[in-house]
Amino acid sequence: MKRARPYLTRLLRYGRVSLFLKSCFGSGKKGMDLWYNKTMEKRTAIKLNTRRDPRLDILRGITLVSMIIYHGCWDLVYLLGFDWDWYKGTGAWLWQQSICWTFILLSGYCWSMGRHHLKRGLMTFCAGLLVSLVTIVAMPSSMILCGVLTLLGSAALFMILLDPVLRRVDWRIGLGLSFLLFFVFRSVNQGWLGLSLGGKIGGIALMELPESLYQMGLIGAWIGFMPRNFFSTDYFSILPWFFLFCAGYFLRKKTEAQATGRPAASQSEAVAAGEQGILSRSLQWMGRHSLLVYLIHQPALYGLCMVISLIM
Repeated sequence: MKRARPYLTRLLRYGRVSLFLKSCFGSGKKGMDLWYNKTMEKRTAIKLNTRRDPRLDILRGITLVSMIIYHGCWDLVYLLGFDWDWYKGTGAWLWQQSICWTFILLSGYCWSMGRHHLKRGLMTFCAGLLVSLVTIVAMPSSMILCGVLTLLGSAALFMILLDPVLRRVDWRIGLGLSFLLFFVFRSVNQGWLGLSLGGKIGGIALMELPESLYQMGLIGAWIGFMPRNFFSTDYFSILPWFFLFCAGYFLRKKTEAQATGRPAASQSEAVAAGEQGILSRSLQWMGRHSLLVYLIHQPALYGLCMVISLIM
């Protein structure tokens, strides 16, 4: 009797499944073919949505190269004392903004393409905490608090909770609202809301925020209410940057909506982009290992600066 139980269990399960399939798709070969086709369509859609796109890795790799060059210039100016007025002006600020905008938009865009969101979000957030701890101990004059890794990890974790709601929003509405809220909150670190591009560009102030919001210490700085005595060489708060992450999320929804009916062509373009020369493959490797590259590039630059200072 004990040996018969597994067989009876499988038989009962098969009977339930068969009744369910018949009720949904009909009986006979035609019904089973319809069920098989629908199942394969769903599996193909999941694979296409989660498959890595070489073009995105290349773009991420190009942005990493730009970031490394930018940080190398920062080290030359602020650590070795090179006199370079342009780097302290609007041009270098726009360069820096192009790097962070691309990283944050790409992170939001790729969020729905990946899996293990909790694991990846926690890993990125903890990497940000590690960077903060190392800089506080080793370089207190250049410490990083609430840096870009902390933001990206936080945004990825928040999106786990918001995705069931946001996936129901039309991409046009979501994209427009995300950019609007980003520009409205762009100057929240400075104490006001309005329409602003931030930094050296300025904007239109619409509302001054209460001073009490900016007295919550590090938690307030993480949210976006930066205390007046707060200092960090790399600062990206939840407000306004999470809205830019959301803009990337809705850009992905736009791509999915426009790619309906032609996934094969889109995938073949991605494969062709990945079958280029050594430069393309190198950029792809950097894009696939962006967290590792980010963590090791600054220590490598500091070591290079030490060598240069000894030579000089």
